[in-house]
Amino acid sequence: MLHEVLTAERTDLAPGEFVARYGDVFAVFDAATQDSGNVSYGVSAGPGRLFVKTAGSPDAQPHLSHDERVALLRNAIRLARTVPDPAMPVLRNVVESPRGPLLVYEWAEGELVGTPSSRRSDPGSAFSRFRGLPRHERTAALDVVFRLHVNLAAQGWIASDFYDGCLIYDFATRRMHVVDLDTYRDAPFTNEMGRMFGSTRFMAPEEHTLGARIDARTTVFAMGRTVEQFLASDATVSEGIAGLISRACQDDPELRFGSVAGFYRA
Repeated sequence: MLHEVLTAERTDLAPGEFVARYGDVFAVFDAATQDSGNVSYGVSAGPGRLFVKTAGSPDAQPHLSHDERVALLRNAIRLARTVPDPAMPVLRNVVESPRGPLLVYEWAEGELVGTPSSRRSDPGSAFSRFRGLPRHERTAALDVVFRLHVNLAAQGWIASDFYDGCLIYDFATRRMHVVDLDTYRDAPFTNEMGRMFGSTRFMAPEEHTLGARIDARTTVFAMGRTVEQFLASDATVSEGIAGLISRACQDDPELRFGSVAGFYRA
């Protein structure tokens, strides 16, 4: 079973049928858990576990059409192949189907840090537990996120729809993974939506402004908000951290760090 999932190049089966035939599906992520229209599967195949992401049903049109979701999956393939990084789950295979590609990733162990607003103050939520870790553990985990974005920026990739829902943290092994970067773009671009996709806690003003330029300074803003969410949550905040957040999250992009690498050095 493992051989087929990881070596098949094409299938005539619908994605759900394919993963059910060649693996043991232990989880399904569909409209019950997220609203993208994509459908993903946790699959046990042989000795390992995999995460298989698909564009879902052509009949589902929540925010984007099926063709648009397929295009984003192909964008995710390009990103994974352009910037391999240990922070991102490894893309092991791509299987073409009548409903678009199946992206077969290694399974990322851990819990999604992003938590609905109604549960963020719950001490048992992953969000609260992560914020409650010793500062050095949070810093080490987030360093993985920041270094990934330095690497992405070096290849021209701009963050879009990044928020804590992209973070999977394994509390047992203290390992951080970054997922769901399908909407990242590989060059500066113009905001053609007005209010773009994303969490307002992490979005820069230009992501709300039709016609605005989205570039590396937008990524800097998102990283600054990440610091604010997870390293400025203690009772006292150092002047260095406060100054970093202030500069990274300026409303005027020209007043922010000019690059993701500059932010990371700071």
